[in-house]
Amino acid sequence: MAARESSSSGMRGVAAVPSYVVMQPTTLCNLDCAYCYLPLRAADRRMPVSVAEAVAASVNPWSASGRFSVVWHGGEPLAAGREHLAALLAPFDPRVEHHVQTNATLIDDEWCDFFVAHQVRVSVSVDGPRERNGDRVTRGGRPAYDRILRGVAALRRRGLPFSALAVVSRPTPGLAAELYEYFLDLGCDVLGVNIEETEGVNTRDNAHEAADVTAFWAELVAAWRREPRIHLREVEWTLRYAAAVLDGVADDVLPRQLDPIPTIGHDGSVTVLSPELAGFTDPRYDDFSSGNVLETPLAEILAGAERTPWVGEFLDGVEACRSSCPYFGFCGGGHAANRYFELGRFDGTETEHCRNSKIRLLEGVLEHARDHQSPAA
Repeated sequence: MAARESSSSGMRGVAAVPSYVVMQPTTLCNLDCAYCYLPLRAADRRMPVSVAEAVAASVNPWSASGRFSVVWHGGEPLAAGREHLAALLAPFDPRVEHHVQTNATLIDDEWCDFFVAHQVRVSVSVDGPRERNGDRVTRGGRPAYDRILRGVAALRRRGLPFSALAVVSRPTPGLAAELYEYFLDLGCDVLGVNIEETEGVNTRDNAHEAADVTAFWAELVAAWRREPRIHLREVEWTLRYAAAVLDGVADDVLPRQLDPIPTIGHDGSVTVLSPELAGFTDPRYDDFSSGNVLETPLAEILAGAERTPWVGEFLDGVEACRSSCPYFGFCGGGHAANRYFELGRFDGTETEHCRNSKIRLLEGVLEHARDHQSPAA
């Protein structure tokens, strides 16, 4: 009961030390995906090396205490070029793990050499078979699928492990099983599945029939259980939570404090809790940032993150979720960006993202379990 007791006197608050940071080496993306949330993806605003040096000054001591990751993400990190990305990696301690989220269209043998030399772990964004990638197009509106596959083929040819991330815009019967079979053949070792979210510059509606989304997740669990050769991110997390409930330790699943997940923009600005807020402004909150690493050390910014005006409002929303939602122990109060872009403020409660990717995910896993439980003796 430790987690619940620790929060019973108030909000969980934001931890001063993150488990990872997100870095934006460039705002530019060479694709123009219909569901992308990024506001500046047509502009090539590159991160100066001085920003990476400033971040590394805080990250390197954290990496000495245990596993620590830097995730290079948003727009297309490889669009920064190998020389510049190498310069951004250079200030970090060798113990820091580097990950890159990429659309894979630029990956070739030279990039594979780069990943090996710098020990960079790769995650590829692709939405399944060719016909499922209609939203992933070039700036000229042409399909990007063949270029994505060429990048994946280069990774496989070189024997480099990679993760995959798929966006599902319309959960329909049969889709989950199709996707799982596809990613088994693709060769990834980890798969993440995101139901499309209404956030950032993507204003497309993400409301779906509850039964359809629940059935999607249940079908995905069934496909994975038939051949669990890859790690399925959302499902495995849900099963760990279910096991904790059965063991009577569910209150210990959520961290005692929220991970700040600092996103370092190309200009050094720091946005906490939701990378999707970076680059946006609102007259009520200004630009959502909590500071800039070129002016204040990252560790100091995170230590004072709760003083950022919108963060306090978000923590009020987390407490509202705790008091009203039976799924709170599973999701921990949702994400700040989903609240803001769906509800227009941070202290609301349930969002479509909550329903699609938390509530119905858990219900889908439980539905599968009920349908496949052993008959009573």
